[in-house]
Amino acid sequence: MQNVISIENLSKSYASGFRALKNVDLAINRGEIFGLLGPNGAGKTTLISAVCGIINPSSGTVTIDGYDIAKDFRKTRAMIGLVPQELTTDAFETVQNTVAFSRGLFGKPSDPEKIRNVLQSLSLWEKRNDKIMTLSGGMKRRLLIAKALAHEPEILFLDEPSAGVDVELRQEMWAIVRSLRDSGVTIILTTHYIKEAEEMADRVGVINHGELVLVEEKTELMHKLGKKQLTLELVDPLLAVPAELQPYGLDLGPQGKTLIYNYDTQGERTGITPLLQELSDTGIRFNDIHTTQSSLEDIFVSLVKKPQ
Repeated sequence: MQNVISIENLSKSYASGFRALKNVDLAINRGEIFGLLGPNGAGKTTLISAVCGIINPSSGTVTIDGYDIAKDFRKTRAMIGLVPQELTTDAFETVQNTVAFSRGLFGKPSDPEKIRNVLQSLSLWEKRNDKIMTLSGGMKRRLLIAKALAHEPEILFLDEPSAGVDVELRQEMWAIVRSLRDSGVTIILTTHYIKEAEEMADRVGVINHGELVLVEEKTELMHKLGKKQLTLELVDPLLAVPAELQPYGLDLGPQGKTLIYNYDTQGERTGITPLLQELSDTGIRFNDIHTTQSSLEDIFVSLVKKPQ
């Protein structure tokens, strides 16, 4: 798959000595949704700000479709749309005018039909003559996306797009992002909402303390790092795990009513068959059994808690 963004050895240090980014290497594929996960202060916004030319990196290079962002700033910036976390626009301006103005900032000729299409795709057309100050929070979020799309970018950065919005609006935002990807736009999504990345991203990158900890296909990541948990609902509660079962590392659930076994899905043997045999041999009966898979949230927490 062709790369549309290539980041090599990117670092950002400030006069105070703080290193916001540390030798980041990353390639974004054309037409994918890439989820950049990390806790607050991990370096997510700094990274996209460097790629978008908002801040100057201390070292390293970034190319957009083969063009260097420093040498070909105007060309590369015109290929990018950025949806920031906060709305920064004239509250007394109308929706249609502010989107048209954003298009003009990139030297694009006036095109009312393009503006109409963007507003309609985001369900903003009926609000086109409304002042921004009268919009709901959800409509303002849509307006941010409309402004970013006004100049027809090939790449769209979404910085915490659903922060502070309710569940219903978040679902609508996800649908909008998917439709943009389907239209050929490459999406880079920064978020600390694990569910957001799990729901939408094709690939996931985890950044922490300015370092890119991991980049992986989402499904492959969960396959590689995910653990499964086997829970046995016991007929008779136990006071403690019998000595014969200690090698399995079992956990005893509340009131001794369940036995919990964690196993690696990538292991040559899961150990389930000998465990069940051992339970039978020791006379421990169970009336139900079920398994659960680790979520992306479990994996994320385990990665960011690794010592630095």
